[in-house]
Amino acid sequence: MVKDLSVNLCGIDMVNPVVPASGTFGFGLELADSMDLNKIGGISLKGTTREARYGNESPRIAECPSGMINSVGLQNPGIDVLVEEKAPSLRRIYDNCIIANISGFSIEEYAYNVAKADKCPEIDIIEVNISCPNVHNGGMAFGTSAESAAQVTAAVRKETTKPLFIKLSPNVTDIVSIAKACETAGADGITLVNTFLGMRIDIKKRKPVIANKMGGFSGNAIFPIAVRMVYQVSHACKIPVMGCGGVSSAEDVIEMMMAGATAVQVGAENLRNPMVCKEICENLPKIMEELKINDLKEIIGIV
Repeated sequence: MVKDLSVNLCGIDMVNPVVPASGTFGFGLELADSMDLNKIGGISLKGTTREARYGNESPRIAECPSGMINSVGLQNPGIDVLVEEKAPSLRRIYDNCIIANISGFSIEEYAYNVAKADKCPEIDIIEVNISCPNVHNGGMAFGTSAESAAQVTAAVRKETTKPLFIKLSPNVTDIVSIAKACETAGADGITLVNTFLGMRIDIKKRKPVIANKMGGFSGNAIFPIAVRMVYQVSHACKIPVMGCGGVSSAEDVIEMMMAGATAVQVGAENLRNPMVCKEICENLPKIMEELKINDLKEIIGIV
């Protein structure tokens, strides 16, 4: 029997639920010569700020057992390049869901960037990363409190009619209250989780491995925590969830969907194996056959 891998994400039909996570797949164009991008259900583009950013000083990557720490610092060419060059170039070769990942260091910057993305016809979904530090509030990330998360959500909601996902930080004590605040403020969906805060020390040099001292910890090690958070939020909220965090196989995608994810993002594993999303898409029908699953939509949130 032919397996149905399709899902619908806020009215957007996707050929499958697999999405390379923002920051791990560039703007999609970089891998166009290496694979058929149209095999992948969606692509979350590199996080974009209002102005171009060089990012943090090197070294900004540290390997860990079962994962990695990064402190790239949102290196990107700026919102105008995204909407005028990157998204249109990708659309010319890619038929599926294009997700713009928007970052900012003030509510005004978020709103400005989302308004720009809203006017770009090639963008299907806007994903707002609220793990950025709020420069007007002592550098505390917007996503660490329900109040500030709701403020960003409400502000960007006014600027777009496109499906709006809020990407949450897991570095909090109560992920559900923050997700529900975003839902109440107008979010159409939630992406979780972003990276955990981690650190490595070079014991020979007696100093942190990363120039910025701390960075985002991702990879296989965080998968069980991500599954738990996806489960909690998807069962507490009525809006869909894109699961993310430590996903590296078709089996992981199935597990995330059983926990409640409608679509599943693949992050750090792309940096280890750039072909992993293609491989997951190819392996999903085989795993579905083994598990006697005919339609992926039937397993969303069954646990």
